[in-house]
Amino acid sequence: MAGGGLSDRFDVVVVGGGPGGYVAAIRAAQLGLETACVDAFLDEEGRPALGGTCLNVGCIPSKALLDSSLHYWRLRHRLAEHGIRVRGVELDLAAMQARKREVVRGLTRGIELLFAKHGITWIQGRGRLQAPGEVAVVPHGDAGGPPRVLRAAHVILATGSVPAALPEAPFDGERIVDSTGALALEEVPRRLVVVGGGVVGLELGSLWARLGARVTVLVRGERLLGRLEPELAREARRQLEAQGLAFRFRTRVLEARVTRRQVALRVEGPEGEARLQADRVLVAVGRRPNSEGLAAQEAGLALDEGGHVVVDELGRTNLPHVWAVGDLTRGPQLAHRASEQGIAVAERIAGLAGRVDPAVPAVIYTWPEIAWVGRTSAELEAAGVDFRAGLFPFAANGRARAAGEAEGLVKILAERRTDRILGVHLIGPHAGELVAEAACAMALGASAEDLARTVHAHPTLAEAVKEAALAVDGRPIHR
Repeated sequence: MAGGGLSDRFDVVVVGGGPGGYVAAIRAAQLGLETACVDAFLDEEGRPALGGTCLNVGCIPSKALLDSSLHYWRLRHRLAEHGIRVRGVELDLAAMQARKREVVRGLTRGIELLFAKHGITWIQGRGRLQAPGEVAVVPHGDAGGPPRVLRAAHVILATGSVPAALPEAPFDGERIVDSTGALALEEVPRRLVVVGGGVVGLELGSLWARLGARVTVLVRGERLLGRLEPELAREARRQLEAQGLAFRFRTRVLEARVTRRQVALRVEGPEGEARLQADRVLVAVGRRPNSEGLAAQEAGLALDEGGHVVVDELGRTNLPHVWAVGDLTRGPQLAHRASEQGIAVAERIAGLAGRVDPAVPAVIYTWPEIAWVGRTSAELEAAGVDFRAGLFPFAANGRARAAGEAEGLVKILAERRTDRILGVHLIGPHAGELVAEAACAMALGASAEDLARTVHAHPTLAEAVKEAALAVDGRPIHR
């Protein structure tokens, strides 16, 4: 128990302390609402920690390790072209993992301080919706006594998601791991098989490949990341294969047998059955909503067939004054989406017109990074939208060439009649930062001409976005 007083009555009770929940709690408190946040998360040392999966065992630790691994890989493979020669490069994985933990711990402490600053009551334990306005909490280590019951005018459900399991390759926490386990490995596996060619599989596969693992990625589909623009998908595959990742497409796992030292996999692909050996297997086939046990049956909370909490466009559930945000609901499983939904719901509870802009960007933190916002050309074609596309390669961008990071491209899709930007897709250096400009432009209803006429500093990577906007009208300057 931490935070404000010991009252069991609040204006708002948030169930879940991840990026949807803790942000909703902070915004509610900023608006003058007496707020509590119930969270069950325990860090790898068994201590209560705010921030949820994203901060503790997802977004943040993965990016810490990805950045560390990229430094190591560049030191070994890319610095010679800059005239920097090094000898005797060594990997200290224990130090790398320790740095990751310190990054995470610093950020979780920061949320604790924000809760204290805003007078938010942090209640450590598992929360369960008993009825509208009533949440039962079982504290950590509870021996079976009656739960503490909180009463609130409004309840926000924000318990996120958990890794989806694969029956043919069940997690054992040692040889067959989920994303959390893959981020905590104490040694670099000689052979790593990644089941799933999505965001998590590609990020963590590239992480361990940079550190020396032989990585094989099993992909169910015909190509990587089916929603990507074709040009981006081809470039992503080319770059990742150059970094040592091997891909098997149209391949599924039939069986995984764990022995003392390895995992024997039986898989089926275009050429029939095959057998693979791995020291570790990462199962990354998606995530499912963490809704099991979230509400008592008698509460009547509506879930869909996938276990998502059913909400309307405002985030309201079927129960009065009960809301849900983030991965618990249908939609892109993105931490920033959850945060924006949490803010919007808190503002609606306070009587304001909270909203989430539909231009929600997504990023894959491989190197080069992949990012997009808005619709794809396939989606626009299916909807019968008449549009134009503008492409510009980073190879023609001065800043990218100077940095030695000239792989990739920017693609902008704009409606032909109005020139309004409908989608922006990037693969290249720091694409995750560059996509923010595109998201801002789309949120403001900008045209490609607006973006093309915006003065960009030279030399910068962002000039590639400007040139792609010029290319929509067939007039790029540097191509």
